[in-house]
Parts: sequence; C-alpha cells; structure tokens
Amino acid sequence: MSKTRHAPDIWLLICILALLLIGMVMVYSAGSVLAFHDYGDSFYFVKRQLLFAVLGLIAMFFTMNLDYRNLRKYSRTLLILCFFLLVIVLIPGVGVVRGGARSWLGISSFGIQPSEFMKLGMILFLSDWLSRETMDITRFAKGLLRPLGLIALAFGLIMMQPDLGTGTVMLGASLLIVFTAGARLKHLFGLALAGVAGFVGLILAAPYRLQRITAFLDPWSDPLGAGYQIIQSLYAIGPGGLAGLGLGMSRQKYSYMPEPQTDFIFSILAEELGFIGGCLVLLLFTILVWRGMRVAMTVQDTFGSLLAVGIIGMVAVQVVINIGVVIGLMPVTGITLPLISYGGSSLTLMLTALGILLNLSRHSR
Repeated sequence: MSKTRHAPDIWLLICILALLLIGMVMVYSAGSVLAFHDYGDSFYFVKRQLLFAVLGLIAMFFTMNLDYRNLRKYSRTLLILCFFLLVIVLIPGVGVVRGGARSWLGISSFGIQPSEFMKLGMILFLSDWLSRETMDITRFAKGLLRPLGLIALAFGLIMMQPDLGTGTVMLGASLLIVFTAGARLKHLFGLALAGVAGFVGLILAAPYRLQRITAFLDPWSDPLGAGYQIIQSLYAIGPGGLAGLGLGMSRQKYSYMPEPQTDFIFSILAEELGFIGGCLVLLLFTILVWRGMRVAMTVQDTFGSLLAVGIIGMVAVQVVINIGVVIGLMPVTGITLPLISYGGSSLTLMLTALGILLNLSRHSR
C-alpha cells in the first residue's frame, strides 16, 4: 500500500474552521444574557467554549498528522473503555444528572459525556472489524447479526441514561457503516421494521417522549408545556426574515428560549442573521459532507473508507436532527449542532473526529 501523503483537503479545513468561528460568535451572542443572569459574567459560556475549542484543535492537529492506520490497533481498547464509561455513568452517586439524564461524569460544572466518546469509539471499531477479510457482512446470522448486536448493546446503555438524541446519532452513523460495508438491503429493511416497532416502544415507555410527539404534531395544544420550545424556536426564526435583526439583537434569548446556546442555537442564529445567515451555515455543512464523502470514495483502503463514512455520517445525522427539531420538522430531542452549539465533550470529540477525516483526505487519490 502506498505511503504517499499530501496536504489535507483545504475545503474541509476551511468549512471546519469557519463553522467553529461562527459557533464561537453565536455561543457568546446566544448565551450572554443567560450567562450574566446565572453566573454574573456575560462571557461565561464563550470562555469555556474557547477552552474546549483549543483542546479540540490540538486534538484535531494530532489526529490529522498521525498515520490513521495505527488507529486500528487501539479500536478494541477504546471501545471497551467506552462501554466501561457507559456502565459507570449509570451508577447513582457516580453519574451526574443534568437535564433529567444521568449522562455525565465529572465534578461541579466540568464533566464529560461517555455517550459522546461512544460515537467515535463505535465508528473506529466497526470500521476496523468490517474491513477485515474474515467478516462476511452479506450473511445474516454469521455476519450482520454480530455487529448489530454490539450496536444495540451500546444504544441500550445510552438509552438507560436516557439520551435518545446521542443514541440516535450513534445508531445512524453505525448503520451507515454497516450498509457501506456491504450489508444486504433485505436484511436491513427487515431490521428497520423491527427498529420502528422498538422506537415506538421507547416512546410509549416514557410519557415525556409521547408528549414531545404530540407537541410536534400540534405545539399550540400545550404552549406552556411540551410545545413551548418549538413555539419559541419558531418565534425566533420568523422575525429574522431575510437578513435578521442583527448580531446580538435576539429577543428570544431573554429567557424565552430555554438553553439558547445549546440545542436551539440555530434559532437564535436565524433570528439575528436571518435566512441568509442560516443558509450560509447549511451551505458550509453541505460542503463539509460533500468533501467528506469524496474522501470516503478516494481513500486508499477499505478501513479508511468506512471510517470516513462513519465520521461524516455522524456529522450529517446530527445536523439533520438538530435543524429538523429547530424548524419544527422533528420532535424535540436533546442534540447539539456540530461545531456551533455550546458543549465541551461534543465539541472536543467532534474536532478530534474531523481531524481523522482530514488525515484520511491526505491519503486519498
């Protein structure tokens, strides 16, 4: 195999850095009011975001320059560590409860989300496992069933927190790898039907999820309860118009929109920067996904191709769900917008994963 390595994909790099810069500006703009109210410092969120952005960029530089093939040696160890973290976070007194989910490990306001690590850990392991010649993914019982069982185990542990948003992203990226590796459509279609039934079961098992579904269908049926976030999001996007109210001029961030710097940051962005600003962000994500898929098609080996598919799938699924929720096309679920939303674990892990994608671009044809 050729060891030739060239400069990383410049369009990928530009999109990543541009989205990160936009995110830093919007975290300050969207979160300044809440930060001053809760912590007496308008810069509280953006200072922490800057810290994790620096850590993430260091990690991105590291993963961009190592030989990505060496990651295969550590994929099993990393996955075991991720499973260990997913188990211990469920222990009362060890896992920290935030937003109704026991999904954090840490002290005080500093913490990590093991489910975020699992997304990357599962992508690395599946890419290594399914690229080996001994794995015949076209067979159901002796091929496809084993990786699906592993994915289901990870998804189940994440749902015990519960964290449907992160679990869905991990599931979506993993299944995309399985499909790309050669799984038969008839097998996946049958499992999709079973998955829909299971998803309905998860919704019915938790009343708050059912409330989110009904609120999605008719938010104004419960405007102060389950429909509140969607209504406030639409109240932000609508007045933004073509060019927006102006950077920093959002009205919804004044205690109308809950946590405006995280899951619904795109609502504030659309309110302040308008349709043009929202389209610019979506264009950057589109270019990022396009260049990432191009890397997947031109990288030198199967492991690298599956790895690129998984990483870009993780980004794409997360963007689609977040934007879909914000504009009212999907039920509300807690999930951040990659590189834009406030969040330490998600930002650092995303930059680390994108560093691997940039690394793969250096080995593409």
